[in-house]
Amino acid sequence: MDRLEAMAMLLTVTEQGSLSAAGRLLHVPLATLSRKISDLETLLGARLLLRTTRKISLTDAGIAYVAAARRILEQVEEAERAAAGEFTEPKGELAITAPLLFGRLHVLPLVAEFLATYPAITVRLLLLDRNVDLIDDHVDMAVRIGKLPDSTMVATQVGAIRTVTCATPALLAAHGVPQAPADLLRYPCVTVDTPMPTPSWRFRQPDSGAALDIAIVPRLTLSTAEAAADAGVRGVGVVRLLHYQVAAPVRAGALQLVLAPFEPDSAPVHLVHAARGQMPLKMRRFLDFAAPRLRAALKAIGAGLPSAEA
Repeated sequence: MDRLEAMAMLLTVTEQGSLSAAGRLLHVPLATLSRKISDLETLLGARLLLRTTRKISLTDAGIAYVAAARRILEQVEEAERAAAGEFTEPKGELAITAPLLFGRLHVLPLVAEFLATYPAITVRLLLLDRNVDLIDDHVDMAVRIGKLPDSTMVATQVGAIRTVTCATPALLAAHGVPQAPADLLRYPCVTVDTPMPTPSWRFRQPDSGAALDIAIVPRLTLSTAEAAADAGVRGVGVVRLLHYQVAAPVRAGALQLVLAPFEPDSAPVHLVHAARGQMPLKMRRFLDFAAPRLRAALKAIGAGLPSAEA
């Protein structure tokens, strides 16, 4: 039997929580997956998994074996990278993920420049408005917007992004310029239907810093921030988005910022990668290449907007 293959299958089963989910992910028939793990248990002379109709769980022996198997497979992967020259020469595939609109506007251009600089590297760029698991999805580096949870990941901050509220000059002329967040309750508003929607827009009291939640009743709800910005430009209502999402229409005068003193704290932007042994040169080169360019891009976006202290 291929012991490394069986180890990898066992890890996938434990990570997915069931044989059927692991089989779908690996594109392996359920019977084949079950047999491979049974063969591994026979070889070891120990039960690794407890199977029920609802779920699987690890035995005490299985917990220890899975931890050891994970270390072994990581060492094998690192040895393969070393043998392929990834630690001595920047080459191979680099998988990167970023939010959809931010990635298209600001990550794709620097990736194109990076590829022209390093012809031996290829890039798989995943533009998604959800956070992928870097290890499970085999992604080398991620651009993350917002506070990061505690983890073993290594993060390099490249800037911060404001959350801004804006509307067309015509809408503000018709309704007046709101002086406080509560004034928005009498304005038409446009919202984005996110994976974790909230009925409120959060602001911050400028004097105390206390959170201030306003229960917005949207006139229009859209599925993407890009569409919400377009609706705002068309005068449908007030929009509240990350500042890079409306930077162009604000610079052009199509949208006007309001309630800047009440903005919540800016969201940090990081380049994130897993902390697993020596970093391949392709990742080091990209980190060194991308970090200063993203810092400059975020600084330029911010420079084009009125101050939050206004």
